[in-house]
Amino acid sequence: MSNRHMLRAIAGLTALATVVAAGTQATVPAHAVFGTADIKPIESNIAAKFWASATASSGSSTARRAIDGDPATAWATDKAGPQRLTVDLGGAYDNLRKVRVRFADPGMVNRYVVEASSDGRRWSRIADRSDARVRSRGAVHLFTRPGTRFVRLTIAGRAGVGVSELEVFNYLRDDLVLGADLSWIDDYQTREYWVDPLAADRGAGPNLLDVVKDRGMQHSRLRIWNEPRSESTGEPTPVPRQGPERSLQSAQWIKQRGMGLGIDFHYADSWADPSKQPKPRDWAELEFDELTRSVYDFTADYLRRLAAQGTVPDKVAVGNEIINGFMYGSEAALIGTTAPPYFVDQASIYQSKPGGGLLWKYWGSADPVEQRLYNEAWDRFTTLAAAGIKAVRDASPRSKVEIHVIVGTGRLAKTMEFWHQFLTRVKAKGQDPDVLAISYYPEWHGTPEALDVNLHTMATTYPDYELDVAETSYPASGGNGTPMPNSPFPRTIQGQADAIQRVFQAANDVVDNQGSGVLTWEPAGWQSMFRAVPNLPNTWEPHASINVYNASRAKHILEDTVYVTTAVGATPVLPRTIRMLTTATRKVSAVPVRWQPLPPAATDTPGQIVLAGATEKGPVSAVIDVVERTSAP
Repeated sequence: MSNRHMLRAIAGLTALATVVAAGTQATVPAHAVFGTADIKPIESNIAAKFWASATASSGSSTARRAIDGDPATAWATDKAGPQRLTVDLGGAYDNLRKVRVRFADPGMVNRYVVEASSDGRRWSRIADRSDARVRSRGAVHLFTRPGTRFVRLTIAGRAGVGVSELEVFNYLRDDLVLGADLSWIDDYQTREYWVDPLAADRGAGPNLLDVVKDRGMQHSRLRIWNEPRSESTGEPTPVPRQGPERSLQSAQWIKQRGMGLGIDFHYADSWADPSKQPKPRDWAELEFDELTRSVYDFTADYLRRLAAQGTVPDKVAVGNEIINGFMYGSEAALIGTTAPPYFVDQASIYQSKPGGGLLWKYWGSADPVEQRLYNEAWDRFTTLAAAGIKAVRDASPRSKVEIHVIVGTGRLAKTMEFWHQFLTRVKAKGQDPDVLAISYYPEWHGTPEALDVNLHTMATTYPDYELDVAETSYPASGGNGTPMPNSPFPRTIQGQADAIQRVFQAANDVVDNQGSGVLTWEPAGWQSMFRAVPNLPNTWEPHASINVYNASRAKHILEDTVYVTTAVGATPVLPRTIRMLTTATRKVSAVPVRWQPLPPAATDTPGQIVLAGATEKGPVSAVIDVVERTSAP
């Protein structure tokens, strides 16, 4: 973590070099969005998630084979007559739109009904193939039913029917907020950003906010430093960027464009993160009660100033990545922090009085003295945090309160101890946040699968809170394209898009729709989604990866796979239309499809053929199973 934030501190000087380097990776000319990236709407098979489960009415122990993501395994009915497979998705989902049923034997006529339920007792029918007459391996069914937790497949007929996969697909919700921390709009006021800088009509611009809104960002967060100071010397910076005064203007720019506004109080004069949480200089020598009052007064006063100019924030973070506490004071000697330099060099000032640093080194200690120190640190920290929360409630009651931490690689237990201690203690002090947030950078926080586990654990332990990924990013260049640690995605424009989409997906797939948003961190200057346009001074354009904000949401969902069974030597009959669900209207309609020609002699022997089809809204596939004429009907 400390390396990332050290780089953050000098990013204003290095951003140009970073983005130019990203631009040298590809040789395609500048155009509407630099580079190329194939970005499709996000869909997730929730039935295959580790938190989903399957049960069979017969009590069969093999029911999970139908949702294991492996078509080679199957759950088979073991009795004649109707049998049921019920999938529990682990929580309710509002944007499930598609079910795919695949059977093991394409030579059978499979008769079934698919139903959905919120509670496992009252069911709504979403597909009825109980009167099927045609052999087929399966089908895709489109539906809309908010609040679905259970999906049930009822199979009629003989024993031995094998279900290889029952898939239930989730899509990005409209209320999942996608945005970014764009605090550096304060630094980059003279830069021009354009969607298409080389065209006669350059598109959205010249302000960075114009471009990101055009590309689909809905929300921008601003960090607030009390009195901006040099990260090394602690002296006030010549231009107080990201300070309270200048950020008032940034907030106006954001709200003028109809975007959501987040305020991130660092309660520091420079970068605050897990490796360093310095007090503001003006508060450094205050007694603890005075420090607590200062937190309240500063927070409430600034929020009232924002409200007075018509820029009430939608969300307010009380501290930034505060897994180790914040506003370190005399307890720093036990923490052992060495950053920032001015905090250590001026210890007689910054470490003269107690602050809100946590003493994790004593977590779980059996020593009574260490236990006391651990608990006293927690009490100081949550007293300060409760003052910040109360200030938000009093001064800006429409704003949601966020508490933002991290989950270090392999350190989920620490984060869960944080939430237990924090929430228990602030509630006892009469306060409670609305949103529990984490940062996610794979190099520090683990694989995408670890992100899934972390979010799921938080959601199921604390179901009354929204969950956010308050920071994430991924580079579009560097390392000769090799993936970042813990990531499967290459450092390319396409890899950047895929990596960010994976975080969108993780937040959207949290059970009971608890995931409420994802913000990329400083995409104009850190692991940038922009590049400097060659031969155009002070001009910047976005990478194609920035289209993830628009393109990740599905507007139309297709019956994307058609299953057809035909006999050896016969010509398969493919449908002329397929079904399409329009998400805005929730209506299912038929759209024409054009299939590629069947290859010569394709059905001369048993096997499987996949043909591509094209519709006005996207590609589809036909899976053709060629079986012996003697196969059972």
